[in-house]
Parts: sequence; C-alpha cells; structure tokens
Amino acid sequence: MTAIAPLPVTDRFMEVLERLSERSVEDYYNPYQTFQWPETLEENRFWMTPELLTVYGTEHYDALGEETLQRLSKWESINFYSLNVHGIRELLIEVVGRIHMPGFEVPSDFFHHFIGEENEHMWFFSEFCRRYGHKIYGSTGMRADAAWEPEVENFLVFTRILFFEELVDHYNSRMAKDDSLCHTIREVNRIHHQDESRHIAFGRELVSLLYQRMCQAVSAERVREVEAYLKRYVVYSINSLYNPHVYRDAGIADPLALRNALVADECRRPHERKAIRKPLSFFLKTGIFSDDTLPVV
Repeated sequence: MTAIAPLPVTDRFMEVLERLSERSVEDYYNPYQTFQWPETLEENRFWMTPELLTVYGTEHYDALGEETLQRLSKWESINFYSLNVHGIRELLIEVVGRIHMPGFEVPSDFFHHFIGEENEHMWFFSEFCRRYGHKIYGSTGMRADAAWEPEVENFLVFTRILFFEELVDHYNSRMAKDDSLCHTIREVNRIHHQDESRHIAFGRELVSLLYQRMCQAVSAERVREVEAYLKRYVVYSINSLYNPHVYRDAGIADPLALRNALVADECRRPHERKAIRKPLSFFLKTGIFSDDTLPVV
C-alpha cells in the first residue's frame, strides 16, 4: 500500500488548531444536564422557521394553509434532526477511523474534541426526535462511482463533513434567533451552532490542506472527477430535505407527487442556493469547484 504523504501543515493551521482546542475546553457543557426537555411541545405553532420549509416560495406554501404548514413544520423539523443523526453517525465512523493514523498526526488531538462533541450532538438530536416525533426518519447514503485513491478518499470524507456542517449551520443559526419558535427548539439549534462554528473553521483549514495533498497525488482528470462527484453530493444533500414521508405525516394527500413537484420547482432554487451559499463560495475560492453549476439528478 502506498504511504500517504504528510499534510502540508502551515503555521496558520497550527494556530487554528490550538485556538479551537482551547475554545472546546472553555465552552464545554454537559448536554445531559443542559437541556430541560418539556413533556410535549405545542402543536399549534411552528417548529421550524417558515422560510426554511421545503414548500416556501412555491404555490404550495400558500395553498396548504397555516394549520397544515404548522403540522408540516413539525415533521420537517423531525426530518432535519434525523438527517443530523445519520450524518453525524457516518462522520464519526470516518473520523474515528483516521484518528492517530498516518497522514493525520497533526489534527488528531483536535479530533478528540470533535468526536466527543459530535457524539453529544447526535444524542440530543436523537433525543428530540424520539421525544417529540417518536421516531427517527431513515436515510440512504450516496456511494462513490468507483474506488478512490487514499488521498482522494480522505479529501472527500472531510469535504462531505464540511459541506454537511455548513448546510446544517444555515438552519441552526436561523432557528436559534427565531423568537417565534419555542425555547427548546431555539436552544437545540443555538448550542449546535455554537459548536459547529468551531468545527467549520477547522474543517475549512483541513479541507484546504487535503485538497493540496490530493492534487499533488492524482491526475488533473481525477481531480475533475472528484469535483463532479462532490457536485452530485451537494444536490443529493439538498434533495434529502424533500422527504415524502414528512409530507405523508403532515397529512398531505399525495406526498410523493409533492416531493417530485418541489424538487423540480425552479422557485426553490434561490432558497437552496441561499442555504449552500457559504460552502459553495468556499469551494469556488479554493478551486475545489471550477464553477457554481450544479447537476440535475
């Protein structure tokens, strides 16, 4: 097996690691004591900021009526936190598999903070789903087209993690500040946003270094294949928010038809672009994406 080259570590990366590790210690909280879970949450109010609902900006938003929209917001909320549970579980598997392994000697100390915090996030998201939705929605992963070289696989793992965290944080930061939502929902989102701000700062630095290492190890054609895969992953991640099981639980008559209509509705594109604006800008700035065109899948 070919040895993986060391990360092209910079002074900036070392400074970021030290600063973020210190903040992880200073900001530490015990989630099992932090959250006060009420027995129930009010059903006749929004559980998610209306502008974040998958029907927002379309004719369906106006047609459904406030009562149905509130019901939909409950199940879209449960779906969003379910996606977090599945996403965190997968990223934990990947990061644990690389901690203190060749090529990751430098960031491994921060990985300990990352793993601990993400495990706690998975707990409180699953707790919310099980308490107030009595289930966690399922999820299907997106697989690569073929086996990747180690440098490519390592880059893709942390780039997918970074994109997932940035997409989630768009929702967290918005809902944390929305006074129309109940205290419990605001707190779950506020606390996750607080931790994810560190993880995103770390992820951007690490992904930049991994991209450099990958480009030195594989052909330009392979780099273009990686870009195409990542663009499909971006679209896959966005589309996972449109869950027909959510629409069914909200009492919508033909949930699959609504899902298909929303995925195809051009009125949704500006809202999707807003949700991914920050990671897309980062991918363009670093050269990971050559343009901002996304495929139709």
